[in-house]
Amino acid sequence: MGSTTEDEVGLVRQAFKLTADLATPRRAIYWLDLALTTLVAWGGLGLAAGAHDPVVVAGAGLVSLLAVYRALSFIHEISHLRPRDVPGFRLGWNLLVGVPLMTPSMMYEGVHNLHHAKDRFGTARDPEYLPLGRFSPAGLAGFALLSLLAPLGVILRSGILIPLSFAVPAVRRLVKTKLSALVINPDFVREDNDNSRPDWLAQEIGCWLWCWGVAAATAAGWVPLRLVATWFVVFSLATFVNQLRTLVAHYWHNDGERMSFEEQFLDSVNVPPPALLPFLWAPVGLRYHALHHLLPRLPYHNLGKAHARLSAQLAATSPYHRVEERGLVAALGKLFGRVRLNRLPRSGAEVRQDPLA
Repeated sequence: MGSTTEDEVGLVRQAFKLTADLATPRRAIYWLDLALTTLVAWGGLGLAAGAHDPVVVAGAGLVSLLAVYRALSFIHEISHLRPRDVPGFRLGWNLLVGVPLMTPSMMYEGVHNLHHAKDRFGTARDPEYLPLGRFSPAGLAGFALLSLLAPLGVILRSGILIPLSFAVPAVRRLVKTKLSALVINPDFVREDNDNSRPDWLAQEIGCWLWCWGVAAATAAGWVPLRLVATWFVVFSLATFVNQLRTLVAHYWHNDGERMSFEEQFLDSVNVPPPALLPFLWAPVGLRYHALHHLLPRLPYHNLGKAHARLSAQLAATSPYHRVEERGLVAALGKLFGRVRLNRLPRSGAEVRQDPLA
């Protein structure tokens, strides 16, 4: 494991050549998508919190959930965008989404790029990788269900730990190193000075003031408690959907060893058309996760075009054709099937089948 062959480099070169004209983000798409998504997200939230008809509440809540999830998913794009690509987008996103969800972009910037580092991917130094393929079915279920507590986590961080950290150095170190990164690897430690930029500090203070402001307005009766409760439920379910998506974003074969580039690519997953539902549960280009690992600089709105080109023009023997799944339920079924199979007792004569074969 760990070496990069000429064939692997060739795959990157072919993919880059075929998609070179798709690498420029279209600013209007980013802004229009964000504006419409946040309008639907917060409008649906308000309607769900204010309606009395259970059907309206459920329908508006579902629409808000999917829109909140889509809006939150733009944090992934922000981690790859350069400031000049879409000027002001990062600030706009934080004001419309990051602060109201108390999940500012600084919690992903400077962290997600480590997941793309070829010497980190799949190892213990990867913030977004665990050997989930070796978990038990109960462990996978627990991994997914834990995400339902995300609203509690951001409230605790923003409303208690951030203000306390400015008075207690030990709490500040804990917040900066262990509680300022969106990760799935519990052993990941962020550098102590990694999130000390003034704009990142402003994001933290913004989340603190938002949390206290909403709490005060709710206590005063200006903000209905039902609106806060609806926000909690919608945010909780949105993070749960994202955790299910995370389970099928990779095959999770590795157990800490350094991987070659092709092994890294083959551990990632695309869920392309004709499946339609990935537009909802893997929004903002996340359905093309393997393609994203191949060409991280491609903007989300061009990933579909890029996938179509690569699928049509790369040779049938290319590894690119080996990383597709049909949908969420099918991919989750395969994952749970693999972990159950891996936990069965085996004799020395048995050979484990390659799940990618």
